[in-house]
Amino acid sequence: MSFKPLAYVATLLAALATAPVLAQVKIGVVTSATGPTAMVGIPQKNTVALLPTKIGDLMVEYISLDDTSDPTQTVTIFKKLITEQKVDAIIGPTGSPNAMAVIQFIAESGTPMLSPVGTASVILPMTPEKKWVFKATQNDDLIAKALVAHMVGAGVKSAGFIGFNDAYGENWLKVFGDLAKENNIRIVAVERYQRSDNSVTGQALKVLSAKPDAVLIAGTGTAAVLPQATLAKQGYKGQFYQTHGAALPAFLKLGGKEVEGTILAAGLMLVLPEIDDSNPSKKIAQDYVTRYTELHGSKPATFGANVFDAGLLLEHTIPEAAKAGKPGTPEFRNALRDALENTRELVATQGVYNMSPQDHSGFDERGRVLITVKDGQWTLLK
Repeated sequence: MSFKPLAYVATLLAALATAPVLAQVKIGVVTSATGPTAMVGIPQKNTVALLPTKIGDLMVEYISLDDTSDPTQTVTIFKKLITEQKVDAIIGPTGSPNAMAVIQFIAESGTPMLSPVGTASVILPMTPEKKWVFKATQNDDLIAKALVAHMVGAGVKSAGFIGFNDAYGENWLKVFGDLAKENNIRIVAVERYQRSDNSVTGQALKVLSAKPDAVLIAGTGTAAVLPQATLAKQGYKGQFYQTHGAALPAFLKLGGKEVEGTILAAGLMLVLPEIDDSNPSKKIAQDYVTRYTELHGSKPATFGANVFDAGLLLEHTIPEAAKAGKPGTPEFRNALRDALENTRELVATQGVYNMSPQDHSGFDERGRVLITVKDGQWTLLK
Protein backbone atom coordinates (compact mmCIF):
# COMPACT_ATOMS: atom_id res chain seq x y z
CA MET A 1 0.00 0.00 0.00
CA SER A 2 2.82 2.40 0.85
CA PHE A 3 4.23 2.16 -2.71
CA LYS A 4 1.00 3.25 -4.44
CA PRO A 5 1.54 6.98 -3.99
CA LEU A 6 5.06 6.65 -5.41
CA ALA A 7 3.74 4.64 -8.32
CA TYR A 8 1.06 7.28 -8.92
CA VAL A 9 3.65 10.09 -8.93
CA ALA A 10 5.86 8.14 -11.33
CA THR A 11 2.92 7.59 -13.67
CA LEU A 12 1.96 11.27 -13.49
CA LEU A 13 5.50 12.43 -14.25
CA ALA A 14 5.69 10.07 -17.18
CA ALA A 15 2.41 11.41 -18.53
CA LEU A 16 3.61 14.98 -18.19
CA ALA A 17 6.85 14.13 -19.92
CA THR A 18 5.03 12.75 -22.95
CA ALA A 19 2.25 15.38 -23.03
CA PRO A 20 2.50 18.04 -25.76
CA VAL A 21 4.03 21.29 -24.52
CA LEU A 22 1.83 24.28 -25.16
CA ALA A 23 3.62 26.62 -27.59
CA GLN A 24 3.74 30.28 -26.60
CA VAL A 25 2.75 33.21 -28.77
CA LYS A 26 4.53 36.47 -28.01
CA ILE A 27 2.69 39.72 -28.67
CA GLY A 28 4.31 43.11 -28.17
CA VAL A 29 2.10 46.01 -27.05
CA VAL A 30 3.49 49.53 -27.42
CA THR A 31 1.51 52.43 -25.98
CA SER A 32 2.12 56.06 -25.05
CA ALA A 33 1.32 55.74 -21.35
CA THR A 34 3.33 58.91 -20.63
CA GLY A 35 4.06 62.08 -22.59
CA PRO A 36 1.72 64.31 -24.66
CA THR A 37 -0.39 61.40 -25.94
CA ALA A 38 -0.83 59.75 -22.54
CA MET A 39 -4.57 60.43 -22.30
CA VAL A 40 -4.96 58.16 -25.32
CA GLY A 41 -2.25 55.68 -24.34
CA ILE A 42 -3.22 55.03 -20.71
CA PRO A 43 -6.56 53.26 -21.47
CA GLN A 44 -4.72 51.27 -24.14
CA LYS A 45 -2.05 50.14 -21.68
CA ASN A 46 -4.73 49.36 -19.07
CA THR A 47 -6.56 47.15 -21.57
CA VAL A 48 -3.64 44.73 -21.97
CA ALA A 49 -4.72 42.90 -18.80
CA LEU A 50 -8.03 42.06 -20.52
CA LEU A 51 -6.53 40.46 -23.62
CA PRO A 52 -6.81 36.66 -24.03
CA THR A 53 -3.90 34.73 -22.50
CA LYS A 54 -4.88 31.44 -24.10
CA ILE A 55 -6.02 31.07 -27.69
CA GLY A 56 -6.87 27.54 -28.77
CA ASP A 57 -4.03 25.36 -27.47
CA LEU A 58 -1.57 28.25 -27.37
CA MET A 59 -0.58 30.34 -24.39
CA VAL A 60 -0.13 34.04 -25.17
CA GLU A 61 2.42 36.34 -23.54
CA TYR A 62 2.04 40.13 -23.84
CA ILE A 63 5.11 42.33 -23.57
CA SER A 64 3.75 45.80 -22.77
CA LEU A 65 6.07 48.80 -23.16
CA ASP A 66 5.73 52.61 -23.00
CA ASP A 67 7.25 54.73 -25.78
CA THR A 68 6.67 58.01 -23.84
CA SER A 69 4.89 59.43 -26.93
CA ASP A 70 8.29 59.74 -28.67
CA PRO A 71 8.51 58.30 -32.23
CA THR A 72 12.27 57.74 -31.82
CA GLN A 73 11.63 55.67 -28.72
CA THR A 74 8.90 53.80 -30.58
CA VAL A 75 11.40 52.73 -33.25
CA THR A 76 13.87 51.55 -30.61
CA ILE A 77 11.21 49.51 -28.81
CA PHE A 78 9.90 47.95 -32.02
CA LYS A 79 13.39 46.88 -33.08
CA LYS A 80 13.98 45.20 -29.71
CA LEU A 81 10.61 43.44 -29.77
CA ILE A 82 11.32 42.12 -33.24
CA THR A 83 14.99 41.16 -32.93
CA GLU A 84 15.36 40.27 -29.24
CA GLN A 85 11.91 39.12 -28.15
CA LYS A 86 11.02 37.73 -31.59
CA VAL A 87 7.37 38.64 -31.17
CA ASP A 88 4.75 37.19 -33.50
CA ALA A 89 2.78 40.45 -33.78
CA ILE A 90 2.68 43.94 -32.27
CA ILE A 91 -0.34 45.92 -31.07
CA GLY A 92 0.38 49.64 -31.22
CA PRO A 93 1.75 52.24 -31.14
CA THR A 94 -0.60 54.93 -29.82
CA GLY A 95 0.34 57.92 -31.98
CA SER A 96 0.02 58.32 -35.74
CA PRO A 97 3.56 59.73 -36.21
CA ASN A 98 4.90 56.86 -34.11
CA ALA A 99 3.12 54.30 -36.29
CA MET A 100 4.36 55.83 -39.53
CA ALA A 101 7.93 55.65 -38.20
CA VAL A 102 7.93 51.87 -37.74
CA ILE A 103 6.22 50.58 -40.88
CA GLN A 104 9.58 49.96 -42.56
CA PHE A 105 10.81 47.74 -39.72
CA ILE A 106 7.53 45.85 -39.50
CA ALA A 107 7.70 45.07 -43.21
CA GLU A 108 11.39 44.11 -43.23
CA SER A 109 10.84 41.62 -40.40
CA GLY A 110 7.54 40.29 -41.69
CA THR A 111 5.74 40.99 -38.40
CA PRO A 112 2.02 41.92 -38.42
CA MET A 113 1.17 45.19 -36.67
CA LEU A 114 -2.32 45.90 -35.35
CA SER A 115 -2.40 49.66 -35.11
CA PRO A 116 -4.92 51.55 -32.93
CA VAL A 117 -4.06 54.95 -34.45
CA GLY A 118 -6.50 57.33 -36.07
CA THR A 119 -4.87 58.16 -39.38
CA ALA A 120 -5.51 55.96 -42.39
CA SER A 121 -2.03 56.82 -43.68
CA VAL A 122 -0.66 53.71 -41.97
CA ILE A 123 -2.59 51.52 -44.42
CA LEU A 124 -3.37 53.83 -47.34
CA PRO A 125 -2.35 53.96 -50.05
CA MET A 126 -1.60 50.23 -49.84
CA THR A 127 2.05 49.37 -50.50
CA PRO A 128 4.18 46.23 -50.08
CA GLU A 129 5.30 47.63 -46.72
CA LYS A 130 1.83 48.55 -45.48
CA LYS A 131 0.46 45.09 -46.23
CA TRP A 132 1.87 44.13 -42.80
CA VAL A 133 -0.20 46.81 -41.03
CA PHE A 134 -3.79 46.37 -39.89
CA LYS A 135 -5.81 49.17 -38.37
CA ALA A 136 -8.05 48.50 -35.38
CA THR A 137 -9.84 51.84 -35.78
CA GLN A 138 -12.17 53.43 -38.29
CA ASN A 139 -10.55 55.08 -41.30
CA ASP A 140 -10.70 58.86 -41.49
CA ASP A 141 -12.92 58.86 -44.57
CA LEU A 142 -15.60 56.76 -42.84
CA ILE A 143 -15.78 59.31 -40.01
CA ALA A 144 -15.42 62.32 -42.32
CA LYS A 145 -18.29 61.23 -44.58
CA ALA A 146 -20.64 61.26 -41.58
CA LEU A 147 -19.47 64.72 -40.51
CA VAL A 148 -19.71 66.23 -44.00
CA ALA A 149 -23.16 64.71 -44.51
CA HIS A 150 -24.26 66.46 -41.33
CA MET A 151 -22.71 69.72 -42.52
CA VAL A 152 -24.62 69.50 -45.78
CA GLY A 153 -27.87 68.81 -43.94
CA ALA A 154 -27.22 71.76 -41.64
CA GLY A 155 -26.62 74.12 -44.55
CA VAL A 156 -22.91 74.67 -43.93
CA LYS A 157 -21.36 76.48 -46.91
CA SER A 158 -17.91 77.35 -45.52
CA ALA A 159 -15.58 75.68 -43.02
CA GLY A 160 -12.35 76.30 -41.18
CA PHE A 161 -9.84 73.60 -40.34
CA ILE A 162 -7.37 73.37 -37.45
CA GLY A 163 -5.42 70.12 -37.24
CA PHE A 164 -2.26 68.53 -35.91
CA ASN A 165 0.87 69.27 -37.91
CA ASP A 166 1.60 65.57 -38.37
CA ALA A 167 0.28 62.48 -40.15
CA TYR A 168 -3.05 62.62 -38.34
CA GLY A 169 -3.78 66.22 -39.26
CA GLU A 170 -2.36 65.84 -42.76
CA ASN A 171 -4.59 62.93 -43.72
CA TRP A 172 -7.64 64.57 -42.18
CA LEU A 173 -7.03 67.74 -44.19
CA LYS A 174 -6.81 65.69 -47.38
CA VAL A 175 -9.91 63.59 -46.68
CA PHE A 176 -11.98 66.54 -45.46
CA GLY A 177 -10.77 68.74 -48.31
CA ASP A 178 -11.85 66.23 -50.95
CA LEU A 179 -15.26 65.66 -49.37
CA ALA A 180 -15.85 69.39 -48.84
CA LYS A 181 -15.11 70.09 -52.50
CA GLU A 182 -17.47 67.31 -53.61
CA ASN A 183 -20.23 68.85 -51.48
CA ASN A 184 -19.63 72.52 -52.37
CA ILE A 185 -18.29 73.47 -48.95
CA ARG A 186 -15.54 76.10 -49.17
CA ILE A 187 -12.60 75.67 -46.81
CA VAL A 188 -11.80 79.29 -45.99
CA ALA A 189 -9.06 78.76 -43.40
CA VAL A 190 -6.47 76.04 -42.75
CA GLU A 191 -4.28 76.14 -39.63
CA ARG A 192 -1.98 73.60 -37.99
CA TYR A 193 -0.59 73.07 -34.47
CA GLN A 194 1.67 70.71 -32.54
CA ARG A 195 0.36 68.09 -30.12
CA SER A 196 2.41 69.65 -27.33
CA ASP A 197 1.37 73.30 -27.97
CA ASN A 198 0.05 75.31 -25.03
CA SER A 199 -1.42 78.09 -27.17
CA VAL A 200 -3.06 78.36 -30.60
CA THR A 201 -4.20 81.97 -30.27
CA GLY A 202 -2.67 83.04 -33.58
CA GLN A 203 -4.18 80.15 -35.51
CA ALA A 204 -7.60 80.66 -33.94
CA LEU A 205 -7.63 84.39 -34.76
CA LYS A 206 -6.96 83.61 -38.44
CA VAL A 207 -9.82 81.11 -38.51
CA LEU A 208 -12.10 83.55 -36.69
CA SER A 209 -11.37 86.30 -39.21
CA ALA A 210 -12.38 84.01 -42.09
CA LYS A 211 -15.89 83.73 -40.58
CA PRO A 212 -16.60 80.08 -41.46
CA ASP A 213 -20.01 78.55 -40.83
CA ALA A 214 -18.32 75.62 -39.09
CA VAL A 215 -14.89 74.56 -37.85
CA LEU A 216 -13.45 71.06 -37.95
CA ILE A 217 -10.69 70.29 -35.45
CA ALA A 218 -8.44 67.33 -36.23
CA GLY A 219 -6.67 66.51 -32.99
CA THR A 220 -6.61 63.66 -30.50
CA GLY A 221 -7.06 63.36 -26.77
CA THR A 222 -7.14 66.49 -24.64
CA ALA A 223 -5.09 68.33 -27.27
CA ALA A 224 -8.27 68.45 -29.35
CA VAL A 225 -9.80 70.82 -26.78
CA LEU A 226 -7.28 73.67 -27.16
CA PRO A 227 -8.32 75.09 -30.57
CA GLN A 228 -12.02 74.83 -29.78
CA ALA A 229 -11.74 76.43 -26.35
CA THR A 230 -9.57 79.22 -27.79
CA LEU A 231 -12.02 79.96 -30.61
CA ALA A 232 -15.00 79.87 -28.24
CA LYS A 233 -13.33 82.36 -25.90
CA GLN A 234 -12.56 84.59 -28.89
CA GLY A 235 -16.28 84.70 -29.63
CA TYR A 236 -16.75 82.19 -32.43
CA LYS A 237 -20.43 81.20 -32.60
CA GLY A 238 -20.45 78.67 -35.45
CA GLN A 239 -20.71 74.89 -35.25
CA PHE A 240 -17.73 72.88 -33.99
CA TYR A 241 -16.96 69.42 -35.38
CA GLN A 242 -14.37 67.02 -33.97
CA THR A 243 -12.88 63.78 -35.28
CA HIS A 244 -13.01 60.44 -33.47
CA GLY A 245 -9.67 61.45 -31.91
CA ALA A 246 -11.60 63.52 -29.34
CA ALA A 247 -13.65 60.58 -28.11
CA LEU A 248 -12.63 60.34 -24.47
CA PRO A 249 -14.06 61.49 -21.11
CA ALA A 250 -11.20 63.92 -20.51
CA PHE A 251 -12.31 65.92 -23.56
CA LEU A 252 -15.58 66.69 -21.78
CA LYS A 253 -13.96 67.40 -18.43
CA LEU A 254 -11.27 69.70 -19.79
CA GLY A 255 -13.48 71.41 -22.38
CA GLY A 256 -16.40 72.18 -20.09
CA LYS A 257 -18.90 74.66 -21.52
CA GLU A 258 -16.62 75.43 -24.48
CA VAL A 259 -17.26 71.98 -26.00
CA GLU A 260 -21.02 71.98 -25.45
CA GLY A 261 -22.81 71.23 -28.71
CA THR A 262 -19.77 69.70 -30.41
CA ILE A 263 -20.58 67.14 -33.10
CA LEU A 264 -18.36 64.15 -33.84
CA ALA A 265 -18.62 60.71 -35.38
CA ALA A 266 -17.12 57.82 -33.44
CA GLY A 267 -17.68 54.29 -32.21
CA LEU A 268 -20.85 53.40 -30.34
CA MET A 269 -19.12 52.93 -26.98
CA LEU A 270 -19.43 56.64 -26.12
CA VAL A 271 -23.23 56.37 -26.05
CA LEU A 272 -23.65 52.68 -25.29
CA PRO A 273 -26.86 52.97 -23.18
CA GLU A 274 -28.57 54.70 -26.13
CA ILE A 275 -27.60 52.03 -28.66
CA ASP A 276 -30.31 49.56 -29.62
CA ASP A 277 -29.85 46.04 -28.26
CA SER A 278 -30.03 44.69 -31.80
CA ASN A 279 -26.65 46.26 -32.62
CA PRO A 280 -24.21 43.31 -32.84
CA SER A 281 -21.39 45.23 -31.13
CA LYS A 282 -23.33 46.37 -28.08
CA LYS A 283 -22.96 43.19 -26.00
CA ILE A 284 -19.21 42.93 -26.68
CA ALA A 285 -18.66 46.61 -25.94
CA GLN A 286 -20.63 46.36 -22.69
CA ASP A 287 -18.60 43.34 -21.63
CA TYR A 288 -15.38 45.27 -22.25
CA VAL A 289 -16.60 48.34 -20.34
CA THR A 290 -17.73 46.20 -17.38
CA ARG A 291 -14.47 44.25 -17.15
CA TYR A 292 -12.32 47.36 -17.54
CA THR A 293 -14.31 49.26 -14.89
CA GLU A 294 -14.10 46.38 -12.42
CA LEU A 295 -10.33 46.19 -12.89
CA HIS A 296 -9.45 49.89 -12.95
CA GLY A 297 -12.30 51.63 -11.13
CA SER A 298 -13.25 53.89 -14.05
CA LYS A 299 -14.79 53.52 -17.49
CA PRO A 300 -12.44 53.23 -20.47
CA ALA A 301 -12.05 55.64 -23.36
CA THR A 302 -12.75 54.24 -26.81
CA PHE A 303 -9.00 54.20 -27.46
CA GLY A 304 -8.70 51.31 -25.04
CA ALA A 305 -11.41 49.46 -26.94
CA ASN A 306 -9.26 49.65 -30.06
CA VAL A 307 -6.58 47.59 -28.31
CA PHE A 308 -9.26 45.20 -27.03
CA ASP A 309 -10.48 44.76 -30.61
CA ALA A 310 -6.91 44.06 -31.72
CA GLY A 311 -6.97 41.23 -29.20
CA LEU A 312 -10.21 39.93 -30.70
CA LEU A 313 -8.63 39.98 -34.14
CA LEU A 314 -5.69 37.93 -32.86
CA GLU A 315 -7.99 35.53 -31.03
CA HIS A 316 -9.82 34.99 -34.30
CA THR A 317 -6.74 34.50 -36.50
CA ILE A 318 -4.04 32.83 -34.40
CA PRO A 319 -5.63 29.35 -34.58
CA GLU A 320 -5.57 29.58 -38.37
CA ALA A 321 -1.94 30.74 -38.39
CA ALA A 322 -0.96 27.84 -36.12
CA LYS A 323 -1.93 25.41 -38.89
CA ALA A 324 0.91 26.77 -41.03
CA GLY A 325 3.73 26.91 -38.51
CA LYS A 326 4.82 27.25 -34.90
CA PRO A 327 4.80 30.61 -33.11
CA GLY A 328 8.13 32.35 -33.44
CA THR A 329 8.61 31.30 -37.05
CA PRO A 330 8.25 33.24 -40.32
CA GLU A 331 5.66 30.69 -41.43
CA PHE A 332 3.46 31.52 -38.45
CA ARG A 333 3.78 35.28 -38.94
CA ASN A 334 3.05 35.04 -42.66
CA ALA A 335 -0.02 32.92 -42.02
CA LEU A 336 -1.16 35.32 -39.30
CA ARG A 337 -0.91 38.23 -41.74
CA ASP A 338 -2.92 36.29 -44.31
CA ALA A 339 -5.55 35.30 -41.76
CA LEU A 340 -5.96 38.91 -40.62
CA GLU A 341 -6.42 40.02 -44.21
CA ASN A 342 -9.12 37.38 -44.69
CA THR A 343 -11.12 38.32 -41.58
CA ARG A 344 -14.83 38.41 -42.37
CA GLU A 345 -17.78 39.62 -40.28
CA LEU A 346 -15.87 39.70 -36.99
CA VAL A 347 -18.00 41.59 -34.49
CA ALA A 348 -15.98 43.78 -32.09
CA THR A 349 -16.61 46.64 -29.68
CA GLN A 350 -16.39 49.38 -32.33
CA GLY A 351 -18.06 47.69 -35.29
CA VAL A 352 -17.70 44.72 -37.62
CA TYR A 353 -14.42 43.86 -39.38
CA ASN A 354 -14.32 42.81 -43.02
CA MET A 355 -10.69 42.96 -44.13
CA SER A 356 -9.40 42.58 -47.68
CA PRO A 357 -6.09 43.07 -49.54
CA GLN A 358 -7.24 46.63 -50.30
CA ASP A 359 -8.80 47.42 -46.92
CA HIS A 360 -6.86 46.69 -43.72
CA SER A 361 -9.34 48.53 -41.49
CA GLY A 362 -12.49 46.72 -42.55
CA PHE A 363 -15.12 48.92 -40.93
CA ASP A 364 -18.32 50.03 -42.65
CA GLU A 365 -21.13 52.32 -41.45
CA ARG A 366 -21.73 49.94 -38.54
CA GLY A 367 -18.48 51.30 -37.08
CA ARG A 368 -19.70 54.86 -36.44
CA VAL A 369 -22.50 56.93 -34.97
CA LEU A 370 -23.05 60.69 -34.86
CA ILE A 371 -22.66 62.08 -31.36
CA THR A 372 -23.04 65.49 -29.75
CA VAL A 373 -22.18 66.98 -26.37
CA LYS A 374 -25.27 67.86 -24.34
CA ASP A 375 -25.17 69.00 -20.72
CA GLY A 376 -21.55 67.91 -20.47
CA GLN A 377 -22.23 64.36 -21.67
CA TRP A 378 -21.93 62.42 -24.91
CA THR A 379 -25.38 62.01 -26.47
CA LEU A 380 -26.47 60.15 -29.59
CA LEU A 381 -27.36 62.71 -32.26
CA LYS A 382 -30.85 61.94 -33.52
